[in-house]
Amino acid sequence: MKRLNDAFSQLELTYTIPLNLASYNKILNDMESLAYSDQIIYRFSKLQDCMGAKLFKSILLYQGENTDKPFLDILNNLEKMDIIDVDEWFEIRDLRNEIAHDYEDNEKVAINILNTIYKIKDELNLVLGNIDSLANKY
Repeated sequence: MKRLNDAFSQLELTYTIPLNLASYNKILNDMESLAYSDQIIYRFSKLQDCMGAKLFKSILLYQGENTDKPFLDILNNLEKMDIIDVDEWFEIRDLRNEIAHDYEDNEKVAINILNTIYKIKDELNLVLGNIDSLANKY
C-alpha cells in the first residue's frame, strides 16, 4: 500500500488527478511518470490479490474461524467484523479483473483504471487500517 500511495504522490507532483487525456499522453512520453503509473497498476493488482487470497483468510484463521468455505462467506464474516464492505470489495475485485485484460491500447480504459485506483485507494487504506486495529487488540 505504501508503494501505491508513494507512486501516486510522485505523479501528483506533476499531474492533477483525476487524469485527463492530455495529462495521460504526457505520462506516456515521460519514462519516470510512466514507471510510476505502471507501478500503481502493478501494486494495486498485487495488493488486491494478496488481500483476497491470503490476508482475509489469515484474519479468520487467527480468529479461530474455519476458512474452508466459499469466498463470499469469508467476505461476509469480514464484513460482520467491520473489516470490509462486501460490495466495495467486489468493485475492487472487478477493477483488478479489468486490469488483467489488455488495456494498454485503449487510452480511455487506461485513464479510467488509474483514476479509479486513485479513488479506491482510500478504501484499501481503510481496510488495512481496520485489520491493523484488529491486530493491535491482541
